[in-house]
Amino acid sequence: MPRPSRRRIPVVIVAGFLGSGKTTLLNHLLGNADGVRIGVVVNDFGSINVDAMSVAGQVDSMMALQNGCLCCAVDASGMDGILTKLTRSGTDLDLIVIEASGLAEPRSLVRLVLASTNPVIEYGGLIVVVDAAEFETGRARHPELADHVRIADLVVLNKTDRVPDHAGLLATVRALADGAPVLPTAHGRVDPALLFDAEPRERDTGPRQLSFEDLRADLADGHDHHDHHEHGACADHLHAAYESTEFSVDAAVHPRRLMRFLESRPAGLYRMKGDVYFGVPGHRQRFRLHTVCAYLRFHRSRWPEGEPRGTRLVLIGTGLDRAVLDRQLHECVEPEPDQVDPQAMLRILRHTES
Repeated sequence: MPRPSRRRIPVVIVAGFLGSGKTTLLNHLLGNADGVRIGVVVNDFGSINVDAMSVAGQVDSMMALQNGCLCCAVDASGMDGILTKLTRSGTDLDLIVIEASGLAEPRSLVRLVLASTNPVIEYGGLIVVVDAAEFETGRARHPELADHVRIADLVVLNKTDRVPDHAGLLATVRALADGAPVLPTAHGRVDPALLFDAEPRERDTGPRQLSFEDLRADLADGHDHHDHHEHGACADHLHAAYESTEFSVDAAVHPRRLMRFLESRPAGLYRMKGDVYFGVPGHRQRFRLHTVCAYLRFHRSRWPEGEPRGTRLVLIGTGLDRAVLDRQLHECVEPEPDQVDPQAMLRILRHTES
């Protein structure tokens, strides 16, 4: 079983109909991981796992499921088995990506991940990839496409290079997405830092599985510079970038006001992360916040010795109005936390793991 002390590993689901560009997006993430170790669950429909073949050799851990949709092939306990294998000692992953079959039901996949009892993983979001060139045709053939876009945490409008004037299409997809970020891109080029923290953490010095990044480094040391640069070339041409802004105060925030903000987050806000200080009697610990669109979780722990109490958040998304976000978060500040009724923490505690 994974070590409880490890930081949680986000599990990102990539869904979309056949041919939308899911594998292209996955290969882009793998090729631009910048030291982040990625585990992959590839779910292809058919006896020959073409998607697994296309990414094999550049993933840090893989579990390929053949002859059926992942959402139909396993229940919650089965998903736990897959995640346990990917997070076993020695893999040392930073991220797990589930690439769903084009026939999979995204809502079921999300439920399987959220139902997991694995203590070191957390939900990293549902990405729905949409083929811009075939959007209207696909929508007519698969009316459920609108529902898939509606429940997504992030919509990638792919292949926009094939639709020179896609402003109207982008507006249509954004209306369907109901506030979730929509990124127009080509060739699945999404900045990896939008999806996960790109800063690799300090590694164990003991034996572990060799990663794709390790292999690339060995090639570079062997003077195969052409191949190395080819892999990273598109890192300088990410068509779908993200925006981030920070909020930092050496003060407490009111739990009810913060929850109101979290439950009515502005359109385009994809992720929030950071430390929150409430200062309410009996609840003066550090609350670490993790959100992916509607998904919300706090992890409670002690403040490190000597660290000042305060609230420090990073907000990530697209089309963010920094002035509005800053104003709304400053309205959550509570100058007299000692006077706040501890009952105000109840809604926070419903989303809190110790």
